[in-house]
Amino acid sequence: MNRFLLGKNIKEMVILFSKIIILATALPSLRISPLLAFVLVGTGTLLFNVMYIQSIGSGLTSFGDLFNNFLLVPNGSPEEISLLLFSSLTPIKPKRLTKAEKEAFLLPETLKQILVGLIMGDLHVYKQKLGINTSLVFEQGLVHKDYIYHLYELFEIYCRSAPKISNRLPDKRTGNIYTRIQFSTYTLPCFNEFYNLFYPKGIKIIPNIIGELLTPLSLAYWICDDGGWIKRDKIVKISTNSFTLAEVNLLVEVLNNKFHLKCYVSKHTSGYVITIPSYSISVLQELLALHIPSMMRYKIGL
Repeated sequence: MNRFLLGKNIKEMVILFSKIIILATALPSLRISPLLAFVLVGTGTLLFNVMYIQSIGSGLTSFGDLFNNFLLVPNGSPEEISLLLFSSLTPIKPKRLTKAEKEAFLLPETLKQILVGLIMGDLHVYKQKLGINTSLVFEQGLVHKDYIYHLYELFEIYCRSAPKISNRLPDKRTGNIYTRIQFSTYTLPCFNEFYNLFYPKGIKIIPNIIGELLTPLSLAYWICDDGGWIKRDKIVKISTNSFTLAEVNLLVEVLNNKFHLKCYVSKHTSGYVITIPSYSISVLQELLALHIPSMMRYKIGL
């Protein structure tokens, strides 16, 4: 079969398959019979098998090769391509939450501790200018998709949809386009206390009571986001470039006094970073071993 026609046919089947999956996703709310649901999902599976067989018959080296030219992941692996395909499907929009439903959401203590660490890292805490409540935006490069899905599992009940993959705008320095994976939460009152603590004037700060807020669980997720393991020197560096020197000094004081580390401040081209030296790494590892997610243990040398 002509390669162009094959690609065109398979694109059409992908679109059809996507529509079937979207419909199947909506089945519970539509109250469609289990038999029809089984037929729809089975049809989708059959289509995928046909596409796979056709890709082999065309002489392509892998099913992923067929899609690399029309999906957004540059040089994507088959796993990443499949992930993008499913994350790009048109979502079923959930109903708007009522005020009472929003107020029913509560945060357990463990998630509060995790949020402290994430906010000090990459998490964006967002409130519209005239908004009452707060939403959270989680984002990582595609290389950290396992970590994002771990976070999504923790916060799934607060979210309107699963993580999505998209391309960032071209990097201003290099012109390169990087792929990201992200998800966001509903706008909820249970997140307001964190906005008020860390964004009192709309810009992220380190609150004066950070010593009371920071726990080993918080520290684990802070390092997941902003920590870096320097294998050669066996040290951990925490990127605190966006904070003032006074704030970074406060963080070092808390880390040293509360967790018995021997951190120090290092000057960086764009601000200040925290260094956890090699002679404190064993203390750090013992402190965080039970708290840090498995895919991020390498960040503390484990």
